[in-house]
Amino acid sequence: MRMRPTLSWVPDGDLPPGTTDWAPVAEALAGGGVLVLSGAGISTESGIPDYRGEGGSLSRHTPMTYQEFVSDPRARRRYWARSHLGWRVFGRARPNAGHRAVAAFARGGLLSGVITQNVDGLHQAAGSEDVVELHGSLDRVVCLSCGTFGARHELARRLEEANPGFAPTAAGINPDGDADLTDDQVGDFQVVPCAVCGGVLKPDVVFFGEAVPPPRVESCRAAVREAASLLVLGSSLTVMSGLRFVRQAAGEGKPVLIVNRDPTRGDRWARTRVALPLGRALTEVAARLDVPVEDPGDPVTG
Repeated sequence: MRMRPTLSWVPDGDLPPGTTDWAPVAEALAGGGVLVLSGAGISTESGIPDYRGEGGSLSRHTPMTYQEFVSDPRARRRYWARSHLGWRVFGRARPNAGHRAVAAFARGGLLSGVITQNVDGLHQAAGSEDVVELHGSLDRVVCLSCGTFGARHELARRLEEANPGFAPTAAGINPDGDADLTDDQVGDFQVVPCAVCGGVLKPDVVFFGEAVPPPRVESCRAAVREAASLLVLGSSLTVMSGLRFVRQAAGEGKPVLIVNRDPTRGDRWARTRVALPLGRALTEVAARLDVPVEDPGDPVTG
């Protein structure tokens, strides 16, 4: 069954307020066994906007839905034109202090795992290993007909060849790698088919309105069961794909801690919500725990 897209959530008046005290986060990490669940907010300091925060992309952009992508060739043309341009920008994004701190906590043996709702690969680029990409990754594509997977850089090469000189100026870039272009800018952009069977290619990401593969969900549920606590970083938890793990952890009596500047849909199940910028908060926590976070210029080690 495919999920009904949830694009917005309005906080009610009885949510607990946020705090600037990150001591409970440090305490949980010091105890080990922390499962991280990250969202788009952890990548904003890398230049990738989130969906719902201040200046979030949903204020100007409606994400592509699975149903529209598979049923409308014109929608696929718009998507691939915008995504092709966005990929050029997306591919230049680099991990920020938040990503590096998560990798440092993992190297220090404080984490039981990392689940990310992001499709940008920045956790791995920072040195985190065995990251569960809940919504997939933009660096892969899949054929909807034959199921063949391919590398995004190879598709990008084919699209460049099919669309020489395509270089419009985008109004913005979105967390899903989709650039903001007008229909005039999209023009007659040429979409390329699967090189194996000629079928329709799709990025290997979960679109709005599409279900996360059940085995992936169960893997995440198992990770929650094995964790001592759940630390949510930069997610509004608006969509059920992430919120269900918060509910599960709370239902199992495990502490839920959230670092997010704005209220989230999971606040009522959380022990605390730290309303600080992620990079700053996690860097301060790492210093408190004497966990070395690699300098941006240092080589990343796994």
